Amino acid sequence: MIQRKPHGAVLELQLDRAPANALNHELIRALDIAVHEAPSEGAQALVLSGLPGMFCAGLDVPSLMDRDAKGMDEFFRAFFHLLRSIAASPIPVVAAITGHAPAGGTVMAAFCDRRILAEGRFTMGFNEHRVGLPIPRPVMLAFERLCGPRIASDYGLRGAVLESAEALQIGLVDELAAAEKVIPRAIAWAQALTELPNPRAVQETRSYQRAEILAAFEQIDDDVKSFGEIWFSEQTRGAMNRLIEQIKARG
Repeated sequence: MIQRKPHGAVLELQLDRAPANALNHELIRALDIAVHEAPSEGAQALVLSGLPGMFCAGLDVPSLMDRDAKGMDEFFRAFFHLLRSIAASPIPVVAAITGHAPAGGTVMAAFCDRRILAEGRFTMGFNEHRVGLPIPRPVMLAFERLCGPRIASDYGLRGAVLESAEALQIGLVDELAAAEKVIPRAIAWAQALTELPNPRAVQETRSYQRAEILAAFEQIDDDVKSFGEIWFSEQTRGAMNRLIEQIKARG
């Protein structure tokens, strides 16, 4: 489910779980392991990419609906662990957002050092409220870091879904590129960082840039508990079932 593609000092990790790169437990674990192992394998920077037209569709809701409380606790902990691994990576990480990236796709990208999104009517956003889920504490901090507290609060509370141009306008992404150039642009940006004189200097700067976000992960037990309680609420289960019906209708 993860394609490892070396580009010199840069390692591209391509999510490859057709048709939509939806995040199930197995994909989350595979990506987490790949991010964790990359530095020891010699990578000096990472690029996270997706399929043409689809970076990541967010959580694989249909695969989660039959999990019990213990199963969802394990899933949420695995997901938060992946996000922390991206945020705490000792090497820079660039998101090559090759297409749609709603909810979980946007969340992963938010913890990267740069986000390059394909031009066009591709959508992304912290739209968790639309399916009855809260925005996790570290995610909200990452959103605020990118867009500022006022915009993050407005867009987050509304569960706004944005197309490419608006995502660039509010600072959710750093750059737009033609679809076929998204990954090359991400690799080039990452490669430039690997050519700086001392990687430790970059690592030190990134460590204090991300200190507040990483500290928020220390409250993971509270967040997982809240997620679990809300996940099994009548309102959220109803929203999830409606989402599944929409997915089925789209074929």
